[in-house]
Amino acid sequence: MSGEVKVGIAGLGRSGWRNHAAVLGTLPEMYRVVAVSDPLEERRREAVEKFGCRAYPDFESLIGDDEVELVVIATPSHLHAPQTIKALEAGKNVVCEKPMAATLAEADAMIEAYKKTGRLLTIFQNRRYDPDFLKVKEVIQSGKLGRIVLIKMSWHSFGRRWDWQTLKKFGGGELRNTASHAIDQALQLFGDEEPEVFCDMQRTLTLGDAEDHVKIILRAPGAPMVDIEVTRACAYPQSWWLIMGTQGGLTGSTTSLKWKYFNPEDLPPRQVDEKPTPDRSYNREEIPWIEETWNLGEGYKRGTFLFYEELYKTLRHGAPLAITPESVRRVMWVIEKCRELCEGRGCV
Repeated sequence: MSGEVKVGIAGLGRSGWRNHAAVLGTLPEMYRVVAVSDPLEERRREAVEKFGCRAYPDFESLIGDDEVELVVIATPSHLHAPQTIKALEAGKNVVCEKPMAATLAEADAMIEAYKKTGRLLTIFQNRRYDPDFLKVKEVIQSGKLGRIVLIKMSWHSFGRRWDWQTLKKFGGGELRNTASHAIDQALQLFGDEEPEVFCDMQRTLTLGDAEDHVKIILRAPGAPMVDIEVTRACAYPQSWWLIMGTQGGLTGSTTSLKWKYFNPEDLPPRQVDEKPTPDRSYNREEIPWIEETWNLGEGYKRGTFLFYEELYKTLRHGAPLAITPESVRRVMWVIEKCRELCEGRGCV
């Protein structure tokens, strides 16, 4: 099977319009937007003018459109699970925005529905394709840094928010929304072990009732400790990435990284010496560092484009699904643990 995939987009807000409609419109050899749904008439008119598509005021009409084969669900977070299940049961393949669901139970219901219907379900964890993340993953897997001791991810900013994503009733808060991306990246680096989870969440600058400051620590025997901070209350942002290893380390941002490491064979042999040091000093030696850098070049592809290019290979050429719902269930599991911990301690 070849040719364009016919897409219906549910929700034409920030993500539905910028991350999905805009990108799909630049991939005409792969996708064609044939229908949209949104409660706002002006948004529907804009989509009709841009894509020449059909526009519906409600989700049910969208999934009842026989031409639609792939539904992109970019509606508010609390609607993701019920709408995904309805779309799957209507015989559609589904791309669901993050967060996958409001709860782990909802995520499990989505997985059950896609298995039962035999349709495709993937979650828009597009930041698995971020250039900086892919480079960090490459450096870690190269072994140059030795055993990874700590991975610190600092998604720092300072500022207020007052939109729907700040409200619990809509599935808002930094944990489900922004942190779901960081958690997903972290789990790719953490490995297959089930982590022990520590979490602290606070309301700081937000005008809503959901959290806007999240601290998560993941650890397990044989795995690196991962320290995640997603906050809107940091006036002095730290490096986006900080990685410590037994043979070196890495630091940097989404556009620039640097790392240094050494070859253990280049160090002189040492052994523990119980005698006082001759000059009353601490042990010190010159490390023969090897330093490397990476910078985001021109012409790079955003993760959103790579997400849809890979998905096309699955839909039309039978390639394995790159981002499975089961892999994103791990993200929902961590989110659920964070919720349980903070509800028990009353931190939000």
